[in-house]
Amino acid sequence: MSEFIIDKRYKVLSLIGSGGMADVYKAINLSNRRIYAIKMLKAEYSDDAEFLRRFEQEARATLHLSHDNIVRAYGVGQHNGLPYIVLEYIEGQTLKQLIVDNGPLPERTAIGLCCQILDALSAAHSHGIIHRDVKPQNVMITSRGKAKLTDFGIARDVRASTRTFSGKSVLGSVHYISPEQAQGDKVT
Repeated sequence: MSEFIIDKRYKVLSLIGSGGMADVYKAINLSNRRIYAIKMLKAEYSDDAEFLRRFEQEARATLHLSHDNIVRAYGVGQHNGLPYIVLEYIEGQTLKQLIVDNGPLPERTAIGLCCQILDALSAAHSHGIIHRDVKPQNVMITSRGKAKLTDFGIARDVRASTRTFSGKSVLGSVHYISPEQAQGDKVT
């Protein structure tokens, strides 16, 4: 991947992740020299109203959340017609990768991480946001061992419709989906 500049402000250094609807890049802000993660909708979804709506929904959800255990969002924009979210860059790895690399975590470590993730979910819930896709791949572990919940791509505002079933498809990760999501019931 070649380097490119987003909005004459962020120099993309590398691709650091890719999900179902977006790519995540490590980038440096050219004015303050800080490192950020830029989550950008994939080009193939730029004309898909549903993906654009979900990406905008994620941006709204993350911009309103401020908690030590949630990856911070700093802003949004568009680059060549693709929406993006500027996020806190986490030096670390996903919880999934930590488990793959090290095997089962010591009980004390696992409980500590679970408590941090629950704190993040509690903070989101107190703002009316339900994550709906909590899984090890969506939890970053910093180099100091702090859990940071990320990827609010299918999060919902509890004041809106919180069903995750639309027509023939259910939103969520099959191995981690809640029973109410799998059944297309209201998520609370």
